[in-house]
Amino acid sequence: MAGPVAAEDQKFCLKEVLDTFKLCLSENKEVYLEHYVAGWRGLVRFLNSLGSVFGFISKDAVKKIQILVAFLNDENGSQYVTIQSMVKYELENELVDLTKCGKYPESGCRTLLRLHRALRWLELFLERLRTSTEDSKTSVMCAEAYNESLAQHHIWMIRKAANLSFCMLPGRPAFFEVMNVGPPEQVLAMLGEAIPLISEVYQITEALYAQHNLLDLP
Repeated sequence: MAGPVAAEDQKFCLKEVLDTFKLCLSENKEVYLEHYVAGWRGLVRFLNSLGSVFGFISKDAVKKIQILVAFLNDENGSQYVTIQSMVKYELENELVDLTKCGKYPESGCRTLLRLHRALRWLELFLERLRTSTEDSKTSVMCAEAYNESLAQHHIWMIRKAANLSFCMLPGRPAFFEVMNVGPPEQVLAMLGEAIPLISEVYQITEALYAQHNLLDLP
């Protein structure tokens, strides 16, 4: 238990996340679950480095990471090497609750779907950061990204709390400093390299889940 938690507390570095997402895709575009989880560990460090504003997302992400790691380390871990093999295995063995959360509320498919939705929000937010100007408000960018993605999966109370918390976000320079890359131009260059990778992983997962009618798992 202490291992994964300690990993989330390490200092964030954008290059490490970039390197991890580079490892995510196999030659035939399957997504390695181990590297997907490792990439998310880095993204959690990014969220945590900005204080408690993103706590409602990062805490849930840590729980989901731990569930997926448990599947990877389980006796059936070989079925969870890629997201594609996980979906195939869980569907064939009826391990996914397709209607209501009941017998398998923590299936790999359902657990990963929650991270998948949050990944879209982060992708949209990071892209806004990359294309923003010095006087752009991070609170507005973050709220727009959230309302285009995660918000539709949250109840009204969480949506209201999230949008209020975004008002406390630091300015654009603070975000660039947190990236631990170097001057702003280097941050922008690395974001330009990282975001397409994150997007590709997201799109492949989205298509896979759509193909199997898994995008609305309860």
